[in-house]
Amino acid sequence: MTILAIKILLISIFAGGLGSILGLGGGIIVTPALTLLFGIDIQHAIGASLISVIATSSGAAIAYLRDRITNIRVGMFLEIATTVGAITGAIISGLIPPSLLYIIFGVLLLYSALAMIKKVKQEVPGEVVAHKLAQVLKLQGSYYDKTLQKQIPYNVSNVYGGFGVMYGAGVISGLLGIGSGSFKVMAMDVFMKLPLKVSSATSNFMMGVTGAASAGIYLFRGDIHPATAAPVALGVLIGSTIGARIMQRLKSKTIRKLFIPVLIYVALEMIVQGLGVKF
Repeated sequence: MTILAIKILLISIFAGGLGSILGLGGGIIVTPALTLLFGIDIQHAIGASLISVIATSSGAAIAYLRDRITNIRVGMFLEIATTVGAITGAIISGLIPPSLLYIIFGVLLLYSALAMIKKVKQEVPGEVVAHKLAQVLKLQGSYYDKTLQKQIPYNVSNVYGGFGVMYGAGVISGLLGIGSGSFKVMAMDVFMKLPLKVSSATSNFMMGVTGAASAGIYLFRGDIHPATAAPVALGVLIGSTIGARIMQRLKSKTIRKLFIPVLIYVALEMIVQGLGVKF
């Protein structure tokens, strides 16, 4: 293994660990690291990033599913919104200025960051009134919190709001080719009032589904370079497996404190790109 491959492997381990804890996938770290630190072509970096998303989902999802933290019903329900949104994005591509979408969704993420700051000391959601549709679809659930050492039951609220955010995330992903892990966690935590650990675990589960579909296109185009993708996949898989164990030992407020700066960074990055500001 070359020195470059070892460096990519180490960064990917870190990316996978952080991605599985926050439910964002490793792409938010892998793509800028590959392009800025190692000078790898952006298309190959994005291709490797998609592989990292699948690897994060694979590594973390096993642990989260085994411990019954992932809400599969919520995940598959919201996948409908992201899939339809991605198709919509592909259809209307060219009709809506991408810069406008960047600004709109950047502001939405900033709003969500502020909403999370207000909940920063909250370990589990308070009294949540179950949405009627959530009751019909049986979206409510419970999980065992290893930190609190007790079973945490929870309801699901504002199903339409969460579905709408996920549809919008799908649209922007289809138009701009960006990941939507931050939107997935935000939709479940801020809008649907799921516990943060459930939101993170379910986001990891969902990303593997969407990532696999996108990766097929990049593979067909030849944008997934084995020499880059292989150490990324291995590193992220190792990191996500470790991160999944760490996440279950962290308090939700600690995860939220880690998530908020990342959310603000992504929001500002989107607004800056939308405004066309270059540094």
